[in-house]
Amino acid sequence: MIRSAAPADVPVIHAMIRDLAEYEKALHEVRATEEHLREALFGERPAAYAHIAEDEAGEVVGFALWFLNFSTWRGVHGIYLEDLYVRPEARGGGHGKALLRELARICVERGYERLEWSVLNWNTPSINFYKALGARPQDEWTVYRLTDEALAELGAR
Repeated sequence: MIRSAAPADVPVIHAMIRDLAEYEKALHEVRATEEHLREALFGERPAAYAHIAEDEAGEVVGFALWFLNFSTWRGVHGIYLEDLYVRPEARGGGHGKALLRELARICVERGYERLEWSVLNWNTPSINFYKALGARPQDEWTVYRLTDEALAELGAR
């Protein structure tokens, strides 16, 4: 079952974000707290959205956290999937596909023309999963990022 996240889901989403970061060998980079997530997802001006995957017993086994982006070339919004995570013991049960299907449904329903995300180059299981769904890599683009000191320095000018 896939459902929209509720405020009571914040602790489990936070825990799964930490699990995902550990899997991606970047747990030391996680700074987000439960309060950060609560404000981002359920504050006065939500900046992101989340969906929850539950198993047959109603246990949370995965989540998708996303936000809107915008294509100047197409002139419409899209969804950028920031995180998709299914707990290891629940993988292979269709939860990841169901989460992506829900985001695709939202895109179609709202007239959004893109569903995009990034995947680490070494994450072959995820890459194969995405390709099996029909997703194609955008190899001609390289992601750039400003954070920490570089961001502060540029922003102070």
